Amino acid sequence: MIVYKCDLCGEVRECSQREIEQTEYDICADCWNALADKLKDKGRPKRSEKLSISHSPVVVPQQPVQEPRRPFPGQPPDIVAGAGQVN
Repeated sequence: MIVYKCDLCGEVRECSQREIEQTEYDICADCWNALADKLKDKGRPKRSEKLSISHSPVVVPQQPVQEPRRPFPGQPPDIVAGAGQVN
């Protein structure tokens, strides 16, 4: 600690350099304690380790099974392509 002029109260006291938002300030212990008390519980909430999110299971509706369509006699067959896995 070095004797400096406090940036908050303006008095010459033993101050320590504190970095707030990438800027260094000379702040005495009295001002620092008051600032710390004022800002207590004002930041982002801490995540609880016990926090558990239970999702409801995803229900996929089943599609009715359709019989493959057969072409009329003498007509070309229907060719159906899909994006599924190739056998």
